[in-house]
Amino acid sequence: MKQEHTPLYDALKRFADEKPVSFHVPGHKNGQVFLDKGNDYFGQILKLDGTELEGLDDLHEPEGVIKEAEELLSALYDSQQSFFLVNGSTVGNLAMVLGTCKAGDTVLVQRNCHKSIMNALELARVKPVFLSPRYNDEWGTAEEVEFTTVQSALDTYVDAKALILTYPTYYGIGEDLTETIHLAHEHGVQVLVDEAHGAHFIAGEPFMKSSLAMGADYVVQSAHKTLPAMTMGSYLHIGQNCRFPHNIKEYLQILQSSSPSYPIMASLDLARSFLGTLTKEDLDYTKSCIEAFKKELSALEGIKLLQPARGSADLLKAVLQSDGTYSGFTLQEELRKEHIYTELADIRNVLLVLPILKAGQDYPFEQMVLACKKAVRRSKTQESIQSGKVIVDEDAKVSTLALTYDEMASRKERSLPFAESAGFIAAETIIPYPPGIPFIIKGERLSESKLKQLQELVEAGTHFHGFKDEAQKKIAVYDKI
Repeated sequence: MKQEHTPLYDALKRFADEKPVSFHVPGHKNGQVFLDKGNDYFGQILKLDGTELEGLDDLHEPEGVIKEAEELLSALYDSQQSFFLVNGSTVGNLAMVLGTCKAGDTVLVQRNCHKSIMNALELARVKPVFLSPRYNDEWGTAEEVEFTTVQSALDTYVDAKALILTYPTYYGIGEDLTETIHLAHEHGVQVLVDEAHGAHFIAGEPFMKSSLAMGADYVVQSAHKTLPAMTMGSYLHIGQNCRFPHNIKEYLQILQSSSPSYPIMASLDLARSFLGTLTKEDLDYTKSCIEAFKKELSALEGIKLLQPARGSADLLKAVLQSDGTYSGFTLQEELRKEHIYTELADIRNVLLVLPILKAGQDYPFEQMVLACKKAVRRSKTQESIQSGKVIVDEDAKVSTLALTYDEMASRKERSLPFAESAGFIAAETIIPYPPGIPFIIKGERLSESKLKQLQELVEAGTHFHGFKDEAQKKIAVYDKI
């Protein structure tokens, strides 16, 4: 199949060029009815903001140009079937879990997964078994779940129905999963992978290998994270060797909007074509530009770049850390003063997400290097926020929740100060955002070390989702029985 083809985008453009008269939704009537102040930016894209008209197909029952676009996507990724997602990887993760797991199933889950996976587990009412990852002490980041941890869990939980992995981590770290996936399949366990940050991997060198190529059964990717797609544009793939596609399509119809965004879908079509037509010259050029950029950053006084303890690092991620005199939050704020906006900061680090470039394309890498020089100089004059050795919870590599989801629903809850909460069971999931990886999970027993690290995160200025009483430094817990 010819990856330069963009059937959905082309159909929308042809439709717009016909200057159609609208007596249907949406209410902006192909952009003719809109607030004047927004026309400069919205005017053109509203012409593509169609609905399920003749020739434009239907995402939920595709028969025409959307079907052709999804078939091109499937051909590129060598999948059994691929789907466009207009509600982000969140809806892909929800559909992937709900479509393959039923209430009461034992499911093995990588502990440093995205909050959408946690939400899916609760909605599915499964019995999650959490697999703790390896930690990089120097950088304070979670990496991959070790093979031996998965092996131990599969031997212990012989009734496990699924293994849910995150590859790569938000920070771009990952190991080859081929052996782990093969082991799971030997135990009759299907493998679901949140590959949100790896949509570009299918292009091959100089990128990491896609989990689809390693044999994963279901893979969800955020095209908008590393490919030139609009925000919320994502993909879901069913692997070639998946024996039971289950109810994925049914759950996508339930969970996705019945009025899907045509501009988002068109951008997914274009992003797939962009990826599918990359040449070796494009990839070599991208690699050389990024490596030169990282080398310049590494040469800056007071800055170092993350190297994984093991495994591989995604070329498109650069994790910066100071020499220990200031926090990642401080560095991020100083970069904002230079109009440089980074993906995220944590207590120690700042994460940059870098672009894929066509050969000869320019990108303001030098502007970032100069801004970083200024930011480092200013940061050193500010109050230091030191972060000690990363605190890894003393739970076993393989652990479960203290309560089932049904038990949580019947328990009363209250808020307690951090200092009084050790030994209680958390009644809320607390998520530093970004990256959206739960730090405390509803239903787990709270330890003193976990609460100490939570205090550190709060004092450092971390932004959270789901933290009901952060200002009072209290945490919601379930009453003891």
